[in-house]
Amino acid sequence: MRMRALLPDHFGAGLLVAATLSACVGSSMHSSVTGTSPAPVPDVFECVKSQLKPLGYSQSSIDTDEHRLNAKKYDETVRRPDVQFRRMVDRLEIEVAPASEGAVTSLSVTARTFAELSTQRGPTEEQEKTSAAADSAAQTILRQCGR
Repeated sequence: MRMRALLPDHFGAGLLVAATLSACVGSSMHSSVTGTSPAPVPDVFECVKSQLKPLGYSQSSIDTDEHRLNAKKYDETVRRPDVQFRRMVDRLEIEVAPASEGAVTSLSVTARTFAELSTQRGPTEEQEKTSAAADSAAQTILRQCGR
């Protein structure tokens, strides 16, 4: 009998925990922008590559067949009281593809930010909320190359 009285309290607490966890899981740790361009895919891809250097990003990988590339930028100005913290890393994932609905090319830019840590296993990255600088770089690439 006493067990029955405790069951609803535990059940209610479990639902509260489940609801809180599901809300956290659904939140996004990156920002994505997409657009279209009347220019052909190779031209938009070249434009994207030419925008990286002025924005301070270095290309980290490229797939010329699929017109995708990744770029990164280190931010050494951020300081934290954690002895393992090294620096912040902004990453851009860019994909250029043929579009539908009248546009010639589709451009997608995903921005992410990571905290780089020095651990016993070596350098480790933990994803964080996307920085304003990474968001701005994604918007700039879309604005410059997605005309």
